Amino acid sequence: MPGDTPDRFDFLDAAYEMAATGRPTLARLLAEEAAASVSDPAEAARILRDFPGRSLRLEDC
Repeated sequence: MPGDTPDRFDFLDAAYEMAATGRPTLARLLAEEAAASVSDPAEAARILRDFPGRSLRLEDC
């Protein structure tokens, strides 16, 4: 619905879609957004394991 704020499930759905269509960089960025919205560090790590690579966030550079 327009105006709704995406949640981690929206980010994860989009990340899997981007990975499936050959866009691993965008998939990683979306996965990082999903992981950032989780309060459990173990769950955040699990999300990022599905999308390997180094962090692409500017604040982590």
